[in-house]
Amino acid sequence: MEARQVMTSPILTISPGASLRQAIEMMLEKRVSGLPVVNEIGQLVGLISEGDLLHRSELGTEKHRSKWLDFLVGPGRSASDYVQSHSRRVADVMTTDIVTVQEATPLEEVVQIMEKRRIKRVPVVRDGGVSGIVTRSDLLRAFLKMSAARETAISDDEIQKKIYDTIEQEGWAPAGSIHVKVADGHVTLVGTIFDERERDAIRVCAENQPGVTHVSDDMIWVEPTSGTYMGSTA
Repeated sequence: MEARQVMTSPILTISPGASLRQAIEMMLEKRVSGLPVVNEIGQLVGLISEGDLLHRSELGTEKHRSKWLDFLVGPGRSASDYVQSHSRRVADVMTTDIVTVQEATPLEEVVQIMEKRRIKRVPVVRDGGVSGIVTRSDLLRAFLKMSAARETAISDDEIQKKIYDTIEQEGWAPAGSIHVKVADGHVTLVGTIFDERERDAIRVCAENQPGVTHVSDDMIWVEPTSGTYMGSTA
């Protein structure tokens, strides 16, 4: 999937000259946790989010340092913190170190960016302007959509083939020792595994196939060194 397939569009934006009060009222009214900040020609110049408003003088939560630490970081850092906690303009408080993606950026890359940067939203740009935004909520909606699509029933033979194909593709799966039986959507897994962690992985593989109504685990775990064996405890 690509960013364009899950992004929210059109999106709410705010100007850098707007007041923090305007930004907060908009976020609360529209139930969003962040807003892209765009200039008069539509270019993205920053993001304003709940995280940018944690350390505020109005709340008594501004950052306080010891005099010794203030001396180490220098007056410039303290001055910047003062602006962050006291300014009433979006331009002064917004985050400007932002990362963007293109509409065709693979969703896997978008998620990697979110994880690496520890952020909740990634703006999507096109021709210099913002065409959308991908948030964690968008990913959840995409998950539900894909899950619903997988619920379309298929025949028992197709279910069996899909499970075999998936097991064959996965490097962790003991493909040659697992046998799959399917009757009216009920999957029975039999055979031998050599690591207990493979049991849940193979079960999940079966449960994820469209049309599967139930999965029975009759696989036996064999400890390779001692030869000890054990069936499912479920």
